[in-house]
This record gives sequence, structure tokens and C-alpha cells, in this order.
Amino acid sequence: MRRLLVVVLVLVPLLEIATVVLVGDLIGGWPTLLLLLLTTLLGAWVIRREGARAWRALRDALRSGRMPTRELADGVLVLVGGLLLLVPGFLTDVLGLLVLLPWTRPVARVWLEAVVARRLLAPFGGPRRPGEGPPDVVQGQIVD
Repeated sequence: MRRLLVVVLVLVPLLEIATVVLVGDLIGGWPTLLLLLLTTLLGAWVIRREGARAWRALRDALRSGRMPTRELADGVLVLVGGLLLLVPGFLTDVLGLLVLLPWTRPVARVWLEAVVARRLLAPFGGPRRPGEGPPDVVQGQIVD
């Protein structure tokens, strides 16, 4: 987890700056700034649209009396995608759009479910990586 935090806090901003500088060299400073603003506006529009759709699906699932796991996952993904779009830069915009778009969100949902299962369920005997955690051996005695 610490490695991921280091990557996010150090490497991602450096990659974003390098990408913005590269795009600025290719198309110029003002067009790059305009492109960054346009991706933010596009992101805001997609967040609003997909957030409303996720909220409606969550309400419908609750009204029908079924567990809204898919709808909750979509809500989390819309929130994460929206935050990524608010961060200035092209790489986070691409990642945010991949998480937000309805035709790529199922892939992100599968990844999110795997992360949740591994991080939250493993302490309770749920899915673990091979070789991770204590072995499933119970010590005992036979009493005659």
C-alpha cells in the first residue's frame, strides 16, 4: 500500500507534467490549456450524466428489494472517475474516462470487485493470493 501511495504522490504528478509539456511542445501552450479545460468540461458532463444514471439504478434496485452491489460499485467508479477528471492532466483524464464510460466500466467493476474481495474478505477466510496469509491448518489432539 505504501508503494502505491508513493507512486500516486510522486510518479503520477511527474508523468502528468511531462505529458503536459510534451503536448505543449507539439501543439503550443494555449491550445494545450484549452484542451485541458475541454477535458475538464467533458468530464463534468460525463460525471453528471453517469452519476445520475448510477443514482437511478441504485434507487431502482432498492425499490425492487434486491441487494444493489452492482449499482454501488458503479457509484464508487463514477466518484473515482470524477475525481480523476478533476485532477489536471491528460493521463488522469484518460484513466478517469475509462472508469466513467458505460462500455468500459464493467472491466473496472471486475477489477474493483477483485480488490475489495482481496483486501476486505481475506482476513475472514475469503479469497487470498496463493501463499498469502497463514495456511489453513488447525492444530489439535485426538482424545480416546
